[in-house]
Amino acid sequence: MTAQIHVPSMLSRAGAVSVLTLAALGGTMLAPGAAPEAQAATSHAGKALNIAASKKGSPYRYGASGPSRFDCSGLTLYSYKKAGKSLPRTAQQQYNKTRHISASSRRKGDLVFFHSGGRVYHVGIYAGSGKIWHSPKTGSWVKLDRIWSSKVYYGRVR
Repeated sequence: MTAQIHVPSMLSRAGAVSVLTLAALGGTMLAPGAAPEAQAATSHAGKALNIAASKKGSPYRYGASGPSRFDCSGLTLYSYKKAGKSLPRTAQQQYNKTRHISASSRRKGDLVFFHSGGRVYHVGIYAGSGKIWHSPKTGSWVKLDRIWSSKVYYGRVR
């Protein structure tokens, strides 16, 4: 399929060259206000991150998925659901459903999975600067913590 590009006469010569170069390289141009797919995915992740952060101080409860109490995977499930994406219930199931990415590719809003012996046992939402929002354990609450282990996987919600 060949894309047709209409270059309005008001477009500057430099702009026209940029459009033609982009077309020759197989890129796409969007109307003002439209978001490319990567940005759209990021917007879900950004929304989920903000929702998780808004739950700061909510108490941990095993098996809870909000709106006022959470376990770890309940917080990620709730946050992404409110952001318009669905996730399965447990940390392991969530890991299995995400697109696995490297630590160097991680972005804010990606999921961080803690593992031991090939089994995922905890999940949080990456907040940047080596930190996650999570609901850690009984007697605790939703909070921002530094990633404390090197035994982590990263996943991007599709």
